[in-house]
Amino acid sequence: MTLTATNPFLADNFAPVNAEITSDKLKIIGEIPPNLSGMFVRNGPNPQYTPIGRYHWFDGDGMLHGVQIKNSEASYCNRYIKTQGFITENEAGKALWAGLLEPFHKNPSTGSKNTANTALIYHAGRFLALWEGGFPHAISLPNLDTIGDYNFNGKLASSFTAHPKVDPVTGEMMFFGYSFSPPYLTYGVVSSQGDLLKSVPFDLPQPVMMHDFAITENYTIFMDLPLTFSLERIQKGEPLLMFESNRVSRFGIVPRHGDNTQIRWFESSPCFIFHTLNAYEDGDEIILMACRISSIDVLNGDNNSSETPGELAYLYRWRFNLKTGEVSEEKLADQPSDFPRINEQFLGRKSRYGYSSKFVKTAMPLFDGLIKHDFQNGNAKIHNFGEHRFGGEAVFVPSPDSKSEDDGWLMTFVYDTQTDVSELVIVSAKDFEAEPIARVILPQRVPYGFHGIWVSEEQLKTAYSD
Repeated sequence: MTLTATNPFLADNFAPVNAEITSDKLKIIGEIPPNLSGMFVRNGPNPQYTPIGRYHWFDGDGMLHGVQIKNSEASYCNRYIKTQGFITENEAGKALWAGLLEPFHKNPSTGSKNTANTALIYHAGRFLALWEGGFPHAISLPNLDTIGDYNFNGKLASSFTAHPKVDPVTGEMMFFGYSFSPPYLTYGVVSSQGDLLKSVPFDLPQPVMMHDFAITENYTIFMDLPLTFSLERIQKGEPLLMFESNRVSRFGIVPRHGDNTQIRWFESSPCFIFHTLNAYEDGDEIILMACRISSIDVLNGDNNSSETPGELAYLYRWRFNLKTGEVSEEKLADQPSDFPRINEQFLGRKSRYGYSSKFVKTAMPLFDGLIKHDFQNGNAKIHNFGEHRFGGEAVFVPSPDSKSEDDGWLMTFVYDTQTDVSELVIVSAKDFEAEPIARVILPQRVPYGFHGIWVSEEQLKTAYSD
């Protein structure tokens, strides 16, 4: 298979790899801590066939890249996520579904292909690959083979967000799904044992793209932002998905086990948010931290020739006063970044630190380093990947015997454009500006992707395999 490189998302390190391989005893520069044991896995788009028409980065078939670590040694494997769409196209020997930029193509089934290419979650013994337009896909560990789509024993009746939240104290998992047709938003809660407890609809004025949300100890926060879907626009030859700068941003706050009658909406300036960092309660206020974009053109059909950067995301903080109804927002960082993560033992609670990937100001979504945000002191530290080296989202891995919030490591894949080599880089969260404590040299190039996860040794041992 040869893919055209006229689209930048099919060229350089955005280009897919074809081989599924397994490789043991990888070369390590530095030393992996002996108490670090588990598996880093990252999801991302990797089309198996030449795309139909114009290709958008969000379109590619999901591929998992995993590095398992034990006894200071590392092994690697990568696998396509064998969704039904992947299997159907594999049997046909060509692409059958068109992507986001080809809305009038007659696809084999209604709607888009579920590529399962966006993110990952481990909950109640199940490891799920996620794509916000459909059901999750269950994956076996550590071999990363696809088990099949997963609908919570037939109880899931909506799509499932790419960014569910697992409460570190109760073990509950919260999720949502958005839709082009009513109900435009459905909210669900899964018990710590993996049972879908509730699924309730929420009223929105019109369908919107809602990529992420947030939780606190007692509340869930939805974001009705002005990136809207409209079938009427398509009939006029306008985009299906468009940022409406004349609409306000709305943030809905509801008790965790509440419903549409209990949600309160707060308005703020128009923006879009792909990813939230964290949220927590502070007296009468709900605090939300997220990466804010002033405006966005997701379905820019001219991305093949774009030479200038679009709007970039910056870390912001919102305060919603449940008593007075007041809203405030403030910019927390001057350096643009996205893919924010925290030590997830503090998810929904006040955290001192946050981590994000530092944007390069180019037309392409490239990251040349990581930022450690200290919300107590109001400062930030930067870890640079090095010249000609670019990475992605970094996952925080707590030390098994951690004594403080930042006692652990950041892990991400980094690609060297000069040597054409990919690495798993392990950075000390405490000694953040120093060289990585370990660099695991990978046996093949790992294309830029989306979201990753750390699966502990205990989770690997207890994960379902069917």
